[in-house]
Amino acid sequence: MKYFGLVLLTLVLVSATVNIELEKRSLLNNRLELKIPKNFQIMSEEMLNTKYPSANRPKLVYTNKTGGINVALNLTESQASQSQIDSYKDYLVQTFESVYPSAEWKSSGVTTINGRKVGYLELVTPAIDTEIYNLIFFTDLDGKLLLCTFNCTIDSMNEWSPAAKEIMHSLRVK
Repeated sequence: MKYFGLVLLTLVLVSATVNIELEKRSLLNNRLELKIPKNFQIMSEEMLNTKYPSANRPKLVYTNKTGGINVALNLTESQASQSQIDSYKDYLVQTFESVYPSAEWKSSGVTTINGRKVGYLELVTPAIDTEIYNLIFFTDLDGKLLLCTFNCTIDSMNEWSPAAKEIMHSLRVK
């Protein structure tokens, strides 16, 4: 009987695993390529206004049907170059530590992806009724700072964080 219970539990866990299919998309007027979950759509203006009420909202957000899992891109007005990526990483870490002192840090750093320096922050931040897993990655594009963010609730973090990292590692500036 114990064996049957173990087999049943294994089957339930295996069937609960989500197959996340990513596809390459050409974005920002063909200046950038990034893998996005295949079933994600561009977030509606109404949902954008609700989820990102500030003036600094992302320019482009891909989301799942419920709006709970997002890939956001924002080509900021801040000047940026490859030589500034380390400084931006330090600045963003300091900013997030100040704004979210209770955040749970997973990692941060600068890496090379497809020949470009890319900074990243991986952390869990508090929200009103849950916690949010964030993978924020950034580089320069046309002399400006490009910020990309993957986020989901902590409940989805274990299944989605590998996909978030694959999305980050697919970044290709054209």
